[in-house]
Amino acid sequence: MFRRARGAYARVGGPAAPMYGVAAALAMAVPLFVGALTGHGAQGSMIALGAYLVALRTPEGPYGARARDLAVGVLVVTVGSTVGGLLAGHTWPSVIVVPPLIALGVAVPRIGPTAGLAVLLSAVRPPSADVVAIGLLELIGGLLTAGLLLAPWPARRLRPLRAALSEAADAVAEALDAVAQDVAAPDSTPLDAVDLTNPDLLAVTRLPDWEVKRRAASEALAAARTTYGLYRSGGGDPTRPERLIDALGRVLHETVTLQAVVEAAKNYPPDRDWELETQTAISALAARLRLLSGAVATSGEAPLGREESAAVRRMGRAAEHIRRAGLAGDEDLVAVSLIGQVRRSIERIAGEVASTRRVVAGGLRFGFGAPRMPETLDPLPVWARVRRAVRTRSPMFRQVARVFVIAVASMALAAALGLSHGHWMTITAMLSLRATYGETVEHVVQRVGGTAAGSVVAAVILTLAPDEPAVAVIIFCSALAGFTMRAVNYTYWALFGTPLAMMLLDFSTPADWLTAGERIVLTFAGALMTYLAVRLLWPAGHLERLPVQLGRLLGTHARLVRTTADVLAGEIVRLPNETITAADRSADAVAQTRTRLRQERLPDTELIAELGTAVDAAHRTRDHLIAVARLSREEAVDTGPIPEILDRLADELEEAAEELEDVENLDPKAAAMPAEELSEELADLDTHLSTLTRRRRAEIKSGATGDDFTPVQHALFQVSGTRYTIRELRRDTGTLIESALTSAEPPP
Repeated sequence: MFRRARGAYARVGGPAAPMYGVAAALAMAVPLFVGALTGHGAQGSMIALGAYLVALRTPEGPYGARARDLAVGVLVVTVGSTVGGLLAGHTWPSVIVVPPLIALGVAVPRIGPTAGLAVLLSAVRPPSADVVAIGLLELIGGLLTAGLLLAPWPARRLRPLRAALSEAADAVAEALDAVAQDVAAPDSTPLDAVDLTNPDLLAVTRLPDWEVKRRAASEALAAARTTYGLYRSGGGDPTRPERLIDALGRVLHETVTLQAVVEAAKNYPPDRDWELETQTAISALAARLRLLSGAVATSGEAPLGREESAAVRRMGRAAEHIRRAGLAGDEDLVAVSLIGQVRRSIERIAGEVASTRRVVAGGLRFGFGAPRMPETLDPLPVWARVRRAVRTRSPMFRQVARVFVIAVASMALAAALGLSHGHWMTITAMLSLRATYGETVEHVVQRVGGTAAGSVVAAVILTLAPDEPAVAVIIFCSALAGFTMRAVNYTYWALFGTPLAMMLLDFSTPADWLTAGERIVLTFAGALMTYLAVRLLWPAGHLERLPVQLGRLLGTHARLVRTTADVLAGEIVRLPNETITAADRSADAVAQTRTRLRQERLPDTELIAELGTAVDAAHRTRDHLIAVARLSREEAVDTGPIPEILDRLADELEEAAEELEDVENLDPKAAAMPAEELSEELADLDTHLSTLTRRRRAEIKSGATGDDFTPVQHALFQVSGTRYTIRELRRDTGTLIESALTSAEPPP
């Protein structure tokens, strides 16, 4: 527990947001200060409360998405404050109305905790005859916050999109750098055995992890597409941002192919030097991508760099030297073919980078589109999802039920004991209870520590400066610090947000030391209820859904394997992006479950490690298939048994997925046995490559040494490039199947 507490206080969640803090602080302090000076402090506090509740939503993304989020927040606060005003003075009706709204906020992220807080904080106020006026005042506060947060929109409209595109270009460049540094990398086993904690030493002694960099680049591109989707309001021709994202995606896929061919060439190298020129060319392409990233981020102020690369030309000359040596019989033809594939991948990446440069040079112009509703108004799909969640007792349904139960219990306890500030207990419980034990304990520790310190600070401040104008200034400072540091660590928010909330709710009648003590005690009570809920109520349900997720993981990768076989057979031109994305999402779902299981009170370390092995194998499998598909795009050639090998691998994945449908009778060792036919086909692939080598050598002897590729040479290029990748694919699919079945095996 002590280790969890220390980690919770030391955790850094994100960067500070000073502009967000300034906007929220102004939206709350200005109405309070004006109300205090004009003798309407109560009305000013209501406006400030509306501003506070809307500011709690922390809108992110493009300004269009922020505007929609804030509009929903303003509407929810207005309706919630009106409903809460009707409930003011009626304790037990509040116990009936408020918990369902709190649970609804958990089920619908677009609503969030705003509805429950708006109703709860309005219901604890003294009864008022003019309920509609209260709602209008909080509406004004919400609009004030929304206006201040959206004020930079004309000048900074494209900034989130530029940032997302720039980060995607940087991530793809880092993936290229990982390949470059792996080209001539020495054996790192001795260094891996040394335990280093200094990050500077780690940066120079550890090579970049290709899989980590590739995954980060893929996630950055997905984030860029998501951000772009929030801007795009309709169809039509591709815009420049869309073309830039597509070009970066092609660069990444070609980088995946390059990495596969480089690995094959390292295991079957020519006698002549090729590593240095290859490494320099790849690093030069990564540097050009970083220049383009800077140009995107600075709206064209940074230089774009030259369109052509001398390093790429030098690598081409080195590859040509090796090719001529192969024609003269001084180099192995398989090694020559592999270096030729490396050269072609580098030249294709250079071409895509040049295309990306032309897109960036034209500027990221973007027109205005018609406003869009946040989502469909058709309730049937939503109702279908609700019924499925209830029927399957999904983790989300269980979390909603837990929050509802603890909200009812805390409010009923406060009503039964007649606690004047019992809402603090409910607020602590509803905001601290998370989907897993680890997350809940972390938030409880952060909130209790921050609240205790903040309550004492609030009591001291209110004792020294009890008049309303001084309190308004203090609220501005608290809001500025709290909302600025909220993303950094929740403890800071609890520390500064506690006096902020106390002074907002009791602006006309400032709180004293007794109120601060009650707040601390009730926060501890809410934290205790939260801890008991996460320990005693039903489990989150992630483990029960694991076999289904693993079956989906195997099934989507089986479809990806079959689609790759169709590419080799010439039935389709390239791998559909939808098929790759489906495989990515299935792996991400298992990775998220693994993260959730790691947050349990007693995590199963063996299961977590096995799931990590399955996810890593799934990512490598996807990369191998992308490389195989792109290496076979030259023209239709005799690829030998490769399509049959892929079909056999797809059969194994599908059979393993079927095994997961009956988990009770699952036998991982029996189900993961490799097919003998597959081993024979892999041996046939080696024989086919040897045959192509002999036929190519015969062509050379007969005088076929021109620059035009012959069908035999095309086939040798493709098969030599895919042979190593196919063997790696077989190993990783076997690992994926074995780890998935082992992870799904029920405990003895």
